[in-house]
Amino acid sequence: MARSEHSRSTGGPTPNPNPNASAEEVEAAWGDPKLANVLYHDWEAQTYDDKWSISFDERCISYARDRFVAVAGAAGWPYATSLEVGCGTGFFTLNLKQAGVLDAAHVTDLSPGMVEATKRNARRLGFEVEGRVADAEGLPYPDETFDLVIGHAVIHHIPDVEEAFREMLRVLRPGGRFVICGEPTRYGDRVARKLSQATWWAATRVTRLPALREAWARPQEELDESSRAAALEAVVDLHTFDPDTLARMAARAGAVDVRTVTDELTAAWFGWPVRTFEHAVKPGRLGWGWASFAYRSWRRLCTVDRWLKPLVPDELYYNVSITGVRP
Repeated sequence: MARSEHSRSTGGPTPNPNPNASAEEVEAAWGDPKLANVLYHDWEAQTYDDKWSISFDERCISYARDRFVAVAGAAGWPYATSLEVGCGTGFFTLNLKQAGVLDAAHVTDLSPGMVEATKRNARRLGFEVEGRVADAEGLPYPDETFDLVIGHAVIHHIPDVEEAFREMLRVLRPGGRFVICGEPTRYGDRVARKLSQATWWAATRVTRLPALREAWARPQEELDESSRAAALEAVVDLHTFDPDTLARMAARAGAVDVRTVTDELTAAWFGWPVRTFEHAVKPGRLGWGWASFAYRSWRRLCTVDRWLKPLVPDELYYNVSITGVRP
């Protein structure tokens, strides 16, 4: 499932999110989204894959490939050289490489911890990627370097999205393509927040009932930590998108053949409460049976959502993906 975590639900003060960051840096992050992104994602780098159920097996290979194909098709594979902006731990690049979509892989992220996590994950899979700490609004590469630029759940973190599109186009060769997937729509994000808040509120209270507390309740200090993470995430999540507005933004930046697609309607209504509930209860309590049920159910609902596409406006779906070409 793309971006679906409980941490939208709470709030309040945050401690030092990165053990290596100073108190002054943390305080400054409240007014500096880029610094907040560095601190927050450095903090998350070691546990990000578990938190988001990221893997590098057929489950996530299929997910990444399907999202790419849905917006950009399957022609031209493999792209000889690719760059990912905001790579995180390598979910999109490494799974697309395994799917045969791309060949030589380069990644960037504002967070040094995330760049290192991607390199480690690549080595575990038996190959190398080149990684740089870089700002998507100022990519450290010459013009016309890459055949493909990709990103997943990234541009909602970038202050100037149109400038980021210009940079993607600048480093693409003529005819090169960018593909950005998994961005939140305005309506979909609003619904997800409400569902997440309601689930977190109910789950944390029900599990504190005397009959359930010992077996189900997550320790209070862990709940507090989740709330503090939520507070900083409110700083790093900058945008939600209307698909048509996003397409016009890419066109103004210079892209041609711009296209958007949306996905996850009922799947998001199911997925957000499920992921929130998983984080609200004692770790390890739910087990593999629950995980299998959740994934199978989400997949079925994704199929339902595809059937509903002719009947439901695009902007009501949760995720929007966009592609465009450098002339």
